[in-house]
Amino acid sequence: MTGLLTFGETMGLVAADGIGPLGHAKSFSFGIGGAESNVAMGVARLGGEATWLGRVGPDATGTLIASRIAAAGVRTLAVTDESFTGLMVRHRRSGEFAQVDYHRAGSAGSRLSPADVPAAELQGASIVHVTGITPALSETARAAVFQSIETARAAGVAVSVDVNFRAKLWSRFDAAPVLRDLVSRADIVFASPEEAALFVDTGDVPANLAKLGPAEVIVKDGGRGCTALIEGARLSKPALSVTVVDPVGAGDAFVAGYLADRLAGAAPEERLTTAIATGAFAVTVPGDCEGAPTRAELAALSGDDVRR
Repeated sequence: MTGLLTFGETMGLVAADGIGPLGHAKSFSFGIGGAESNVAMGVARLGGEATWLGRVGPDATGTLIASRIAAAGVRTLAVTDESFTGLMVRHRRSGEFAQVDYHRAGSAGSRLSPADVPAAELQGASIVHVTGITPALSETARAAVFQSIETARAAGVAVSVDVNFRAKLWSRFDAAPVLRDLVSRADIVFASPEEAALFVDTGDVPANLAKLGPAEVIVKDGGRGCTALIEGARLSKPALSVTVVDPVGAGDAFVAGYLADRLAGAAPEERLTTAIATGAFAVTVPGDCEGAPTRAELAALSGDDVRR
């Protein structure tokens, strides 16, 4: 078994350049964005094998998504759907706050179904990574996530879950039981303290998440770094001090760093060191995924040689 397999919706991204209200923007850039594809590209940039699967529309945006992900070194399994490719519009109201509007109801990506994720792909992976975004998109997308998890688990493949709660997709009430169920089926879990509080008691967040079953719990806490409970060992890492240019994508970069090192056989503390560095690197450049670092770039940022 080799590499990471992940799937979900990747959308076109219209981003206002500069900072301020959307109505005052003088120019825009067009790219792509999606939590799962961000992770896949991040893993590939760090030298790991990664596969991304998802539905895209028969339009220029769908073509761009497939080509951009493949160009990043990710094996890309794009299923063309008759519906449109989803779109998000983002502007930065201030240096620390990004406003995102989604246009994705009924999109190609939301029509993902269990049949789109072949059992052979799941069984041949080393890690299957999913997020809490996909179950919120549609009933068929939710079924794809849970069926894939069960197929992977039956084959002895590690399951990774990033909780990734999105309030614009569903309410806290609707999300909580589904996210709790996801976490209970995972081997590796990533969550912020706020996300974890949706379905476990506050206090010792890593321990409370671990009680649901995952052997590796990593709590992402932004500028405060991270805490983890991995195979019973408690670890923590402070954040690196960097100049924040764009905070979007930091969480996905963090996950990519951890999973890339796990695929490479690194020890837990080393995985967290790389995760912190990749997350820090992500906020120093604009865009969701454009700045995914290589090993050499991480070494330059952190001052430590994390190349393998």
